[in-house]
Amino acid sequence: MVDMKAKPFYLTDEDCKWVEDTIADMSLDEKIGQLFFNMGSSREEDYLKMTVKDYHIGGIRYNPGKAEEIHEQNRILQENSKIPLIIACNTENGGDGACTDGTMIGSQTKIAATGKVEYAYELGRMANKEAAAIGCNLSFAPVSDILYNWENPVIGLRTYGNDPERVAAMTKAYLDGAHENPGFCCAAKHFPGDGLDFRDQHVANSVNTMSCEEWDKTFGMVYQNLIDNGLEAIMAGHIMQPAYARHFNPGITDEEMMPATLSPELIQGLLREKLKFNGMILTDASHMVGLTCRMKRSDVLPAAIAAGVDMFLFFNEMEEDFASMKQGYLDGRISEERLDDALHRILALKAHMGLHKKSKNELVPPRESLQDVIGCKEHTEMQKKITDRAITLVKYKDKDVLPLTPERYKRIMIVHVKGLSAPGLGALFAGKSSPAETLRDKLKEKGFDAFIYESPLDQMLKEAQEGKKPDLNMYFAGKTPIKEFRENQDLIITLVDIAGGFQPVARPAFGMTKGGGEIPWYVFELPVVVVGTGHPFVLADIPQARTYINTYDSKEGTLDALVEKLMAGENAFTGKDPVDSFCGIFDTRI
Repeated sequence: MVDMKAKPFYLTDEDCKWVEDTIADMSLDEKIGQLFFNMGSSREEDYLKMTVKDYHIGGIRYNPGKAEEIHEQNRILQENSKIPLIIACNTENGGDGACTDGTMIGSQTKIAATGKVEYAYELGRMANKEAAAIGCNLSFAPVSDILYNWENPVIGLRTYGNDPERVAAMTKAYLDGAHENPGFCCAAKHFPGDGLDFRDQHVANSVNTMSCEEWDKTFGMVYQNLIDNGLEAIMAGHIMQPAYARHFNPGITDEEMMPATLSPELIQGLLREKLKFNGMILTDASHMVGLTCRMKRSDVLPAAIAAGVDMFLFFNEMEEDFASMKQGYLDGRISEERLDDALHRILALKAHMGLHKKSKNELVPPRESLQDVIGCKEHTEMQKKITDRAITLVKYKDKDVLPLTPERYKRIMIVHVKGLSAPGLGALFAGKSSPAETLRDKLKEKGFDAFIYESPLDQMLKEAQEGKKPDLNMYFAGKTPIKEFRENQDLIITLVDIAGGFQPVARPAFGMTKGGGEIPWYVFELPVVVVGTGHPFVLADIPQARTYINTYDSKEGTLDALVEKLMAGENAFTGKDPVDSFCGIFDTRI
C-alpha cells in the first residue's frame, strides 16, 4: 500500500480522496493508459486529442519546438484529458530542453567546472521556470550519474563530474532550484548509475560493475541524498547492477540478469526497500537497445511494470503496445496489486503537483507570460556568468604561449576536428555556421588574420563534386616542406567539437594526415592551442597538446568568452577540471 501522506507526496486527506475516487472511476483501459508516457510525434490537434481520448495516456514527452508551439500543444492536451497529464521535459542544461527558444544555461559538467553549487541551484530554478511557463510540470533531471570512465559516450557533459560529493551537492541544489517553481517536480536519472561502462544504452547493454559497498558510497549516497530531500521521481536506466541483483536474489543466473528497468531486485529490493524511495519510478526511453535486446517487445512492456516500474516511456506503435500492456494484466503478469500500486503513485504525483485543484484551462499558464520568461535577461546573464567562470585551462606546458594578441600571432589557422556522429544526424541538426567559422569571425574582429584549414581530402572532395578527377598521388605522396608550413601561419587553434550519445564512442574523427594540418603533429614547430568545445576528453587522442582548454560547449557567447580569455592570458581562466580530462593516461600529462 502506497503511503501518499509521506515523502515525497505529502498529500492531505482531501488529496488522497481524489486519488482513490479517480482510480475507482477508471475503466481498465483508462488504468492501462495511465502507465504510458507518450513521445508526441505530432502537434496536430486531432492527434493530441486521440492520445488522451483513445489511449488515456498518463504523461507525455514531446519533440522539440518553440515555446508558443509547445504551449499550445500542452493547452490542447490538458483541456482534453479526463485526468490531468504529467508533461515532461529534458531541462538538464536549461530551458532549451523544454523549448528550442529557451535559455541554455550550461551543461552540468560546465556548472561543475565553476565549483559553485549555487549555479546548479540557479540552473534548476531558471530552466524549470521556463519549462513551467509552457505548461511542463516534470523534468527528467538532474542527471545523477558519476563519470568514472572517460570512454563513456552518453554521459559526457551531462554529469556534475567524477566526485560523488560534488555530484550529491549539485544534484540536490538543482532539485531545490526546481522546487522554487510551485508544483514542479524532478525525475533523477539514470538509476542505478551510469558513467562506468564504455557503452551507450542506446546501442548496447550497459553495466554498473561496482560492488555493493562501492555503490553505497557513491551512487547510493547521491540517490539517498536526493530521496531524503524530497525527490519525487526516479528514471530507471537500462543498466545492470549485478552485485545488488545477486544481493537481493542470490540464486539469479547470468542469463536472468536484467537492466534496472526490468529488475525487481533493483527496483523493489534496492530502490524501494533499501533506499526507502516512496515516489514514482519510470523507465528510460524504450527504443534503446539496452532494453529491447533483453526480450520481445510484447514481453518488455508488462515486465517493466511487474518489476516495480510505474510508468513506461514510450510507445513504439500505440495500438500494439497498449494491447501488449493490457494483455500482461489480463494474463496475470501484472498483478492487480502491482497495477494498483503504480496507479496510486502516478496519481499521487499529480496530486502533489496540485493538478487536481486546477480547472482544465488553468493547467497551462497564460500564453502572455511567455515573453517575460523564455530567454529573459536574468537567465541569459546567468549563462554569461557561468561561462566566464567555467572555461578551463586544463594543460599549459608552454608558459609563454598566452596571451594571444595580433602583434604576437597575426595569422591564426583554425583546424576544425569533428567527432563521430550517427549517420545523417549531423547534417540534420547542423546550424547556419560551424564553431570554427564563428571563432574565425570573432578573431578577425579582434584584428587577427584568422582562416580555416582545408585538408587535401577536403580539396579532393571538392574536385570530385566539380567533376574533376582527384590526384590521389598528390594526397598520399605530396608533402609540404616544414619550413613552408611554419611560414604560412603564426599559431594554430585545433578546435575539437565532439558530442556524445547515439553512437558507440565519442572520439575525434581525424582525416588521414600526410604532413598536413589535420592532426597537430606540429606542436614543437608552431604554438598550438587545442580547444575542446564538447566532450572534455580530447587529450586521450591528442596527448601531445601543450596547451589544452575545455569550454564545454560551442555557443556563440562561449566562443566570445574564449577569445577574451585567450587574449587576456593564463590568469583569466578560472574553471577547475570537474572530471579527469587527462583520462588517467600517462602521456596526456607530458
